[in-house]
Amino acid sequence: MSDFNLNDRLDAIYSQYPEATRQPVIGITGNYEDLACKLGQGYYQSVVAAGGVPLIIPPIADKDTILNTLDRIDGLILSGGGDINPLWTGEEPSPLLHGINKERDLPELLITRLAYNRQIPMLGICRGIQTLAAALGGYVFQDIGAQATIKHSQDADRSEPTHTVIVEPDSTLSTIMEERVVNSFHHQAVSDPGEKFRVVATAPDGIIEAIESTEYKSILGVQWHPECLADGLPLFRWLVAEAKSYREAHDMHNRVLTLDTHCDTPMFFPQGIHFDHRDPKILVDLHKMTEGRQDATVMVAYLPQPTENPTAFADNIFDKIEEIVRQNQDYLSLARTPEDLWANKRAGRKSIMLGIENGIALDGKLENLQHFADRGIVYMTLCHNGDNDICDSASRSNGTHGGVSVFGEKVIHEMNRLGILVDLSHGGEKSFYDALDISSQPIVCSHSSSRALCDHPRNLTDDQMRALAAKGGVAQTTIYAGFLCQNAEASILDVLAHLEHAIQVMGIDHVGLGTDFDGDGGVRGLANSSELINFTRQLLARRYSEEDIQKIWGGNFLRVMQQIKS
Repeated sequence: MSDFNLNDRLDAIYSQYPEATRQPVIGITGNYEDLACKLGQGYYQSVVAAGGVPLIIPPIADKDTILNTLDRIDGLILSGGGDINPLWTGEEPSPLLHGINKERDLPELLITRLAYNRQIPMLGICRGIQTLAAALGGYVFQDIGAQATIKHSQDADRSEPTHTVIVEPDSTLSTIMEERVVNSFHHQAVSDPGEKFRVVATAPDGIIEAIESTEYKSILGVQWHPECLADGLPLFRWLVAEAKSYREAHDMHNRVLTLDTHCDTPMFFPQGIHFDHRDPKILVDLHKMTEGRQDATVMVAYLPQPTENPTAFADNIFDKIEEIVRQNQDYLSLARTPEDLWANKRAGRKSIMLGIENGIALDGKLENLQHFADRGIVYMTLCHNGDNDICDSASRSNGTHGGVSVFGEKVIHEMNRLGILVDLSHGGEKSFYDALDISSQPIVCSHSSSRALCDHPRNLTDDQMRALAAKGGVAQTTIYAGFLCQNAEASILDVLAHLEHAIQVMGIDHVGLGTDFDGDGGVRGLANSSELINFTRQLLARRYSEEDIQKIWGGNFLRVMQQIKS
């Protein structure tokens, strides 16, 4: 084959396979110099060698450009370059500050923040580690000067390692790096990584050399230039592997319908929330649902005890939800049935279903069930913390009825007739078994975890789980920290442990996820709706099939809903 014969080159490509194998696309922020976007060849060559496809990102601060870029990449490299303007972190410039690159600062700070919100895997290199810190609450030394006692700006060739680094043994970085000697070309460094990162490597003089996310294992920054080192490829292989995992979860969310069966976001409506913004007061909004690829949620009208005029109280909440839907009708719809959910997904809209948390909403009147059925509720949690006129609670119970009351039995029968799911989260153990006996339809626990793993009366015993499954019901693992573990910080791994225990006890057809977001739900790794794609990444890493992932992501719950409405 001639070096300059284009047809021979094309024949060689087409003879190998009919179409390109899908490889992770890695965006690389380009440097800006002399009116041109530039990039050292080591970056893109390392991405290719690691099995990825490089895509150079020019420094453009236009929001549509950034958002469309993020939709098309699977990983992000923040490349090296000039100093960051200290005004971005609220500091005045030092006399030791070198040349800033104003064309890069805002675009890169924006894309970093937005990529972080989407949990896109990221690797920051040299200036890139400083960008991670500056964009996400940390700070940068404008000049390491007096702090440095070793040389950090080498005269040797870039391929030559010149000083050692001390790597934390429990870090992601420790599993990637074999050699602990790096090159060094910087006079700035991260001074404070902020709350979202921890320091995982330092130089012998204490200068920070690497940071990684405290929430996501796929975000990492290093102060050296691995693209110039002979042994720098492992960092790029790590990024490409994380990007592949991210893309698999992203694609899975395109195919399956993701339903969270319990959130308490309406409790925050009186605070004037903005559902169409990324509102820091709430864990579920349009932006976070989009970032986490979440299709639907059941928003409940929670009623504390006592509540004056409880039926009107619940109606006011549903009125506000409907108002929010009207204001965002291009992106959001109400749903009453599984068919509605799928239709909304196909139309590119998020879905809200309605539920009631605490049967005091009926105000003791059975006919109010018909009223709420007409409003479109899909389930009612019979009680909350404390006994009510329907049943005894799992928490703060006085054993008022010894289980389900006479009125409660009528309520359950009427819910069966109207096709409203009976929800026994918060119900006491005797109430739980009474409801199973009374109901002619399967019941659900919209947000309950396992008592075998965390001994809390709100959680279900293994016997309860087995009885629930025997009647065709579903228990949705919740991510309320106090129901996941005691005397320790809960994380996404605890959520998976409770889910997999429930699968072991009940089987894959009887489990799901009910986050309890905005009702104090949320743990490290699953802190809000934007992080729900992490849940899918964990399921894929555990080799769950697409069919089983759909069952977990609301399919089982919707099966029961369909059954009681038919």
